[in-house]
Amino acid sequence: MIEAIMLWNEPNNISHWDFIDSDPEWRIFSNMTILAARAVAAENSRLPRVLGGISPIDPLFIRRLQGQGVLAELDAVGVHGFPLDWNHWQIDQWPQKLAEIRAVTDLPLWVSEVGVSTFGADEVQDFGLRRTAELLRGRAERIHWYSLYDLPRAWPAATRHREAEGSSYYRHFHMGLLREDGTAKPAAAHFSEFTPEFGICQWFHFEDHRLDDAARWLRRLGVRHLRTGLSWADSLRPHALEWFDRLISAFEEFAVTVTFCFTPESRGLRPHHTSPPVHIEEFADFCARMTRRYAADGAVRAPRDVTLLADVERAAAASG
Repeated sequence: MIEAIMLWNEPNNISHWDFIDSDPEWRIFSNMTILAARAVAAENSRLPRVLGGISPIDPLFIRRLQGQGVLAELDAVGVHGFPLDWNHWQIDQWPQKLAEIRAVTDLPLWVSEVGVSTFGADEVQDFGLRRTAELLRGRAERIHWYSLYDLPRAWPAATRHREAEGSSYYRHFHMGLLREDGTAKPAAAHFSEFTPEFGICQWFHFEDHRLDDAARWLRRLGVRHLRTGLSWADSLRPHALEWFDRLISAFEEFAVTVTFCFTPESRGLRPHHTSPPVHIEEFADFCARMTRRYAADGAVRAPRDVTLLADVERAAAASG
């Protein structure tokens, strides 16, 4: 069952949105997200639409999107936090970080990715899981632990600078409760103590072989909520719909948040999955098609009376 649609992933992180040169004010992102949110609402008026988890947790970024009309089209805001691996703050600051976002928006707050790597030691993840649960339970409407599996060494991590990041890059490969070979780490033995309140975020690569095994582990751990993604970039591959069908059907028994993200190289301002698209309506069309295929309810809602930022700018230019 599709529980919610998340629009993009870490939009304020250069590894997921090229904002430095292509979109320094996030105007393209704002317009694209407004169109996509409306497209999803037209297919299913009851389906929650969530802002892709931000990383870093930045209230000024939320204020910017609010001022550009984005939050008026959404039902929740996502945040991501990894204080024991990548963030420049301590794990005990989680309540403070959530409070900073709640101070600038009344929308429900989802922790759509939180996790701890075993890069240094398995025991670090075990501690991090327990302490994260103490700090987050009851403070967010959804919590998705990242992730179920380690990233296989043969697959690249979705980050811009790769090996140039040093140990930060290699931590990507050790975030799972399960090792690459499928064996459980110590934290996996305790994860069921925190379900069903804790869900799982697991990204699956195109034609990933682990779907059935993942479903078995989610049942075993008592997980009810799963966050995963359907890639716009993957949608242009041969047999993409067959793969999407397999992915969604494998997790029908769970409440699934589907993240729509990643620009096809042929559709970007630059040939990279982080690039803003040349035509933002193409992303909205992808979101509409996927919602229609996997989560339509036949209830069509009129778009909210929120003007695109681009329309505001054109009107201002004409009057000035």
